[in-house]
Amino acid sequence: MVFCINLGRVVFAPLIEPIRATTGASDATLGLLATMAWAGSALPRLPTGVLLTRISRAKVIFGSGVVLTLGTTFTAFAFDPTLLLVGAFTMGLASGVYLTAANTLVSELFPERPGRALGQHGVAAQLAAVGAPALISFVLVVGTWRTALQGIAVAAGVVTVAFTIIARRAQLPDAGSKDRDLLGAARAQWHIIVTSVATIGVAGLVWNGLFNFYVTYATSVGLSAGSGRTLLLLAFGAGVPAFYVSGRLADRLPSIPYLLTMLAAFTGCVLVLPSLTEFWSLAAFSVVVGYVIHSIFPAVDAYLLGSLPDRHRASAYATYGAGMMVMQAPGSALVGRLLDAGVTFPTLLRGMGVALLVVLVAMVSLHLNGRLPSAARA
Repeated sequence: MVFCINLGRVVFAPLIEPIRATTGASDATLGLLATMAWAGSALPRLPTGVLLTRISRAKVIFGSGVVLTLGTTFTAFAFDPTLLLVGAFTMGLASGVYLTAANTLVSELFPERPGRALGQHGVAAQLAAVGAPALISFVLVVGTWRTALQGIAVAAGVVTVAFTIIARRAQLPDAGSKDRDLLGAARAQWHIIVTSVATIGVAGLVWNGLFNFYVTYATSVGLSAGSGRTLLLLAFGAGVPAFYVSGRLADRLPSIPYLLTMLAAFTGCVLVLPSLTEFWSLAAFSVVVGYVIHSIFPAVDAYLLGSLPDRHRASAYATYGAGMMVMQAPGSALVGRLLDAGVTFPTLLRGMGVALLVVLVAMVSLHLNGRLPSAARA
């Protein structure tokens, strides 16, 4: 099910150029389209946390599947640009609801090795991101961008029904029965929540803007749109082993040093990118940056979900998810607006790299002073 959920969230990256060709939309509008999916993913995180204090994880996951099916169907048949934005936002809502509930459930199903389980769950999600460029390239041969969305809607409906049948027959953990106070959990665990949001927030914003305009960047340095989609495929493809390996490392290594190392590596990647213009250098860069950024996600999830007590797990994770996604979501809109304003890609990338460097230096300083928590409060 996570395959369809994540596909609905990332599918607009390879669809930006086909949508531009048929609608004549500007960079700012296309950036807003991608941002709406991520804004939709951010908005329901806290409400979902409230729901999880009253409703089982399985029922919330079922609801997310219904929202994705209906939202994707609506988007596939929308012709007005405003309706496209509404549809993208609805598709994003489904991912926000699902990831808040499903990641919590996965960590409770495998409490001894949460990093490994979350990494495997992330691999399934990342396969959707890997498959998106290739899927879109194939669909554009036999149909249009609307055809791709119609296919996602059908698949989402099928897997939602399948999940519901399996969940009803399975014995699920009842750890969530202790989690009944979202605000209390947020107050008790704010140290680890803020640390997690700081680690992934700015990095996620930069990555969101980068991968949604990765094909555009490739064309700006003289490559074809097809080559750009290949580079995007490599970046997402590197995320598959990243989720798998990083989830296991997160169970074994000290959390904060590992997270800061990955953040430093991503910062270096962003600062290096403006100097790369040839296909093969960009191909190597795509593999490295894809591995690094996707290593951060399961590491942060394991850092949080692996140490939060039962009575705080879903509520504190929902609070983190809301804060993290609010910071990430504007990435594409920000990049699109700056490009429309005449800012060049090299200037834009160097600026984002400097912002990441500031965050990294601040977090390293806090860690050296013993101000960053190594785990949640018991």
